[in-house]
Amino acid sequence: MPDARRFTELQGPVPMYRGGELPSVTIAYETWGELRGRGDNALLLFTGLSPSAHAASSAADPSPGWWEYMIGPGKPIDTERFFVISLNSLGSCFGSTGPASIDPSTGQLYRIDFPKLSVEDIAAAARGACHALGIDHVHTVAGASLGGMDALAYAVMYPGTYRDIVSISAAAQATPFAIALRSIQREAVRADPAWAGGHYAPGQGPKDGMRVARQLGILTYRSAPEWLQRFDRERIEGSDASPDPFAMAFQVQSYMDANARKFADRFDANCYLYLSQAMDLFDLAEHGAGSLESAIRKVDARRALVAGVTTDWLFPLWQQRQVAELLEHAGAAVSYHELDSIQGHDAFLVDSDRFAPMMAAFLAGMPEA
Repeated sequence: MPDARRFTELQGPVPMYRGGELPSVTIAYETWGELRGRGDNALLLFTGLSPSAHAASSAADPSPGWWEYMIGPGKPIDTERFFVISLNSLGSCFGSTGPASIDPSTGQLYRIDFPKLSVEDIAAAARGACHALGIDHVHTVAGASLGGMDALAYAVMYPGTYRDIVSISAAAQATPFAIALRSIQREAVRADPAWAGGHYAPGQGPKDGMRVARQLGILTYRSAPEWLQRFDRERIEGSDASPDPFAMAFQVQSYMDANARKFADRFDANCYLYLSQAMDLFDLAEHGAGSLESAIRKVDARRALVAGVTTDWLFPLWQQRQVAELLEHAGAAVSYHELDSIQGHDAFLVDSDRFAPMMAAFLAGMPEA
């Protein structure tokens, strides 16, 4: 299959934010557009928990990316203007160093010997990758969901290395509600006997636990009104004839099961656990002696785009307002948007009618309607 990924190596030892270190780090990335100078037209894009670096199609890999409608010539993130670099997160399983990688000091997979992962580690690895690519200063640092957390951490940790920031459906710290949900997901994975304490064989592992975790995740990524609109109470043909008294009976169940099985087959369980926990641990206030207001003073963005969705109950609107207000206190000119989309937390992936014009206007430097 086509593969547009490239790789950069960060020589170690690489210290981790919450202790421990990695002997070296590999970061997988993809790029679109042409770099000018030392990065003045670069847009550094962080991903959510589950995507790879493949955010858009290219000649090297024509398959659609996870933000296909957003990135490309003439699109909101215009690659005739911007050099876009999308990074696979440290800790993930799509080419960057993570629990599914080989520890060069032992020759064995890291598995759960991987150090505790933090959002700050993902941001630091991104900064190291930029250095390795000769990029000193980026035009914009951007991300949604976990990627938005990464962007906020990057902005606090590396002032003076970027101009603008984009934070979509993200947060300055995880809420107890989100922590509880992700904790249940991780418990489902670890309770699967096939997890084997994290020491399962490559390609194997807790597929049932991952499937349950993903199904719970899907519920948090979309909204109840969307489920009603898409599926209503449509039944699975022939389900009444099944000898299994608990066989799936509704189309919504079939959809969730198919999505979850696909995810469980492609995503490493230990990587999932580490990235999920990193989201729970993130608290921007740690960079300001326990104060978000003190932490945000380190941000020196000229402009910021902050957006959320009315039906997002994983990263609710009050958290988007909080981020916008904090960035305003930091001196950024903030464009804030509350988007009335039925598609919940995942709206940024699919609701191009609302997200594309907003992003295009911001990056063009024009006032939004």
